[in-house]
Amino acid sequence: MLIELRIQDFAIIDDLNLTLDSGFIVFTGETGAGKSIIIDAVEMLLGGRADSDMVRTGAEMALIEGAFHLETSIRQEVHRVLERERLLDDPEFLIMGREIRRQGRNICRVNGRTVNLALLRELGECLVDVHGQSEHLSLLRVREHIELLDRYAQVEDLKNAFLENYQTLGRVRRELSELHQREYDATRRADLLAFQINEIDAAALRVGEEDELLAERTRLTNAEQLATLVEQAIAALDESPGDREAITDLLGRAAHALTGLAKVDSSMEGTQAEAQSLVEQASDLARRLRVYRETIEFNPRRLDNVEERLGLIHSLGRKYGDNIEAVLAHAETARAELKSITHAEERLQALEAEETELLVSLGEVGADLSQARRDASVKLERAIENELEDLHMSGAQFGVELSWGDDPHGAPVGERWVAFSPTGLDQVEFLVAPNPGEGLKPLVKIASGGETSRLMLGLKSVLVRADRTPTLIFDEIDLGIGGRVGAIVGRKLWGLAQNHQVLCVTHLPQLSAYGDQHYKVEKQVKRGRTVTLARPLIDPERIPELALMLGGVSEPNLESAADLLRQAIESKRGVTSIAD
Repeated sequence: MLIELRIQDFAIIDDLNLTLDSGFIVFTGETGAGKSIIIDAVEMLLGGRADSDMVRTGAEMALIEGAFHLETSIRQEVHRVLERERLLDDPEFLIMGREIRRQGRNICRVNGRTVNLALLRELGECLVDVHGQSEHLSLLRVREHIELLDRYAQVEDLKNAFLENYQTLGRVRRELSELHQREYDATRRADLLAFQINEIDAAALRVGEEDELLAERTRLTNAEQLATLVEQAIAALDESPGDREAITDLLGRAAHALTGLAKVDSSMEGTQAEAQSLVEQASDLARRLRVYRETIEFNPRRLDNVEERLGLIHSLGRKYGDNIEAVLAHAETARAELKSITHAEERLQALEAEETELLVSLGEVGADLSQARRDASVKLERAIENELEDLHMSGAQFGVELSWGDDPHGAPVGERWVAFSPTGLDQVEFLVAPNPGEGLKPLVKIASGGETSRLMLGLKSVLVRADRTPTLIFDEIDLGIGGRVGAIVGRKLWGLAQNHQVLCVTHLPQLSAYGDQHYKVEKQVKRGRTVTLARPLIDPERIPELALMLGGVSEPNLESAADLLRQAIESKRGVTSIAD
């Protein structure tokens, strides 16, 4: 519910801060005091269309902020949106804000972070319904009628069963579509895959082969230089050209000398072992170099073969992957796809049989769900017409239209193939005839004003357990009704407030008397500027305000106002549920 509302520099509002309780909250005051401007500000906060003309004269921008406590009924739905946008901070509270700049720019915020207007609207639809001069009417969104009817009818099990089959059918049809698409060019695709597999298999690639070939190509290309260098190394280590001694001979002489040295000076015994180790290492190095020298070959033909093999590997890499591992992986993928094409006909037959079974099941479950909705709609129509009778809309009719559409690819019901959606076979729309003699018309086409608001009140009163929107706002609901009906409307609004937070702008004292929280909205002139103020009234202060609404602060009106409050209190005590 809305727990705090701040409005700054919006129309004639300078700086207004409201702390709102749960229950039934009324706003009263003279015409033009700014009551409806507060409602307009809430609509802006919920993503309504903004007009830079609403920025207070002399200010550069208008600011509207609202703090909401997230009721259990909508918490999961709001959390889903906030988590999707990475905006979830406190699981129980939500802060929304909107800046309307004189230059026309708008800035929307959720939990302090900038968001787009669409997200503000999405969250606003979960949090508040504004009835009156408004576009925020959930009951005027036809797509929500089926959801309201279903919650009233309590058909959750049937809906879940239908949705499960619907989702399974979706998966089956997606796979069928893919297989049919593959079948369309299956022969050409199969030939291509077979060619690719054969080309890769014929190459007999081996992981690590490319690195080995590159190293071999380097040796073959530089064979002459390698041979020269290794000969020089061998000569230095183990051969004695001319009168120069080899390194191994010199090391041997050093080892022999150190042996004699160790015999004379025992402290030098370790040096002889070190020298001998050096002799052995040099000899071993010379042996390995001779072995390496034997591997060096001047073989132009082998170099050509290596170049050709590397060219093949690079060619396959350009076609199927960056390296040998990727090329081999492509071959395996192609093999699996070729296998699936080979067995596609069997899979197609199995999927088509499964599709038929699912459609039959959808038809059966959908028909049961539709019948449950039709049974509930009869009770709903009766209940709402009773509510409208109480609200002095005698003769008004309410209807629920459930219709099916035809679709050759739909679910079979008898001899008919019926279109379906995730919610079932039905298309649901609420219809009304506000006045006797008028035919039922779609709810979205009824006239606005007090008649609309009373109709919404009647609908809300019946659908209260099916409607999860925590905050309901009724602007000018008393338009065109008298005091006697006003008391009835007040009692019903207070009844709604047992499950919702209800805000109401009203001119009727009989309605206002039922308020749990009462704000008086008034205009004042400060420093030559008109500003709107709103202050909460405690019970003793409410009597003069109600008297004013009755025509003026006179002794008879004060007594009547006190009677209205007393009657409202007694009526509340006698009401234990909405049904009363």
